Amino acid sequence: MNNKILIADDIHPIFIERAEALGYKCDYQPTIKIDEALQIIGGYAGIVIRSKFNIDKQVMDAASSLRFVCRAGAGMDNIDVTYAAEKNIKLINASEGNMDAVGEHAVGMLLSLMNNFNTADAQIRNGEWKREANRGFELKGKTVGIIGYGFMGKSFAKKLSGFEVEVMAYDKYKTGFSDRYAREVSMEEIVKHSDVLSIHVPLTKETSGMINDDLLFHFKKPIFFINTSRGKVAKVSAILNGIKDGKIRGAALDVLEVEKFPALAEQAWFADLKQSGKVLLTPHVAGWTFDSYRKISEVMVDKLKTLGAAEMT
Repeated sequence: MNNKILIADDIHPIFIERAEALGYKCDYQPTIKIDEALQIIGGYAGIVIRSKFNIDKQVMDAASSLRFVCRAGAGMDNIDVTYAAEKNIKLINASEGNMDAVGEHAVGMLLSLMNNFNTADAQIRNGEWKREANRGFELKGKTVGIIGYGFMGKSFAKKLSGFEVEVMAYDKYKTGFSDRYAREVSMEEIVKHSDVLSIHVPLTKETSGMINDDLLFHFKKPIFFINTSRGKVAKVSAILNGIKDGKIRGAALDVLEVEKFPALAEQAWFADLKQSGKVLLTPHVAGWTFDSYRKISEVMVDKLKTLGAAEMT
């Protein structure tokens, strides 16, 4: 059986070590480009990818021996999931590997946002000492609304459990998931009661642009908004409008509709985003810690082992 794996992105070496112990042969080419991959992919049983390029119909048609795709991360939006199913190509992701990183990052961004850490720091460095202007909000007693209660949403809820907040969660595709960290509610309750809104959904046709002017208009209280999922889930223009209209007290964004420069600087909304003192930005690193770098690879190879065992039966 062909057990060659093309590793097309940077991953922790523990994956190679453990995959080869399972009998796979790993070809580590983290700098490979899509046109180069297309020329050789037919000789591999698997491919490991992060976000460098899409695993689409073109790639899968060229990959005549492909049995599995490993996504070194949580989201599968750069993989044509439907076509993979048609071709019986198994998909492996590693949500369990970076869920703690995402949960902690979201809490850190929220605390910074609610207490003006970045603004206050910049002011002091600039010779300004403004106590009243930097009066913050406490988390205790607030209601946190979570949309999407998978690995990431639950991790965020769990990290909040010591802050004496009420955590509500809505997930269109799950029922009966209330636990010690969050209470399952309707979307109507999220809109009505949330003081904080955090998004933890995958990017799909249904979730693209779901955070828009119309949805934000219906929130009953001003909210702190957090997005550590995918940038295209939330319209930046709507977030800026929400801040302007007082619907959003502050926004913490690890992801944006358009990421990386120079493309980001060319967006019509970027100047307003950059100038806003009520927006906290990080460069899509919520799930990318030194710890998750290893854990993601460990999770992928554990699932690969399970997949291999299933193929032998």
